[in-house]
Order: sequence, then structure tokens, then C-alpha cells
Amino acid sequence: MGILSTIVVGLIVGALARFVLPGEQKLGWILTCLLGIGGSLLAGFIGQALGWYAVGQGAGWIASIVGAVVLLVVVQKLRGGGGSSSS
Repeated sequence: MGILSTIVVGLIVGALARFVLPGEQKLGWILTCLLGIGGSLLAGFIGQALGWYAVGQGAGWIASIVGAVVLLVVVQKLRGGGGSSSS
């Protein structure tokens, strides 16, 4: 049940991150889920490094969404889709 809840939370966090970031992100639901899980992990690691979270404690919803937005920006930059449209 732990893996299923991680996938569902990742999907919700990834979808919220895509909603918050302006522009069109061409990700399917699997990549959106992975984005949310990665954002949560990133927020947890940064939070532990800064002393906000204890080891083994998950990041909060807002921190997870911020982490997912950061990952989404990095993915867009690596793909070369900085959100600019061509005429």
C-alpha cells in the first residue's frame, strides 16, 4: 500500500506543479507522477540539509510542489523548451 500511496501523492504533486508553472508542459501522466515523486524527494533532501525535516520525515505538500516546480523548470531547460513560442 505504501508504493500505491506514493504514486498517488506523486501524481497529485506533479499535477499541481504543472498547474502552477505557466506554459504548456508536454508530459504524460507517468512523467507527471515521477515529477511529483522527484519533487518530494528533492524537497525532503533540501529540508533535511537545512534542518527543517528530520531524517525519515517526508516533506510537506507545499515544499513538495516547490521541489516539483524546480524539477520541471530544469527539465524544460534541458529539453530546450523555455516556453518561448515561434512565429
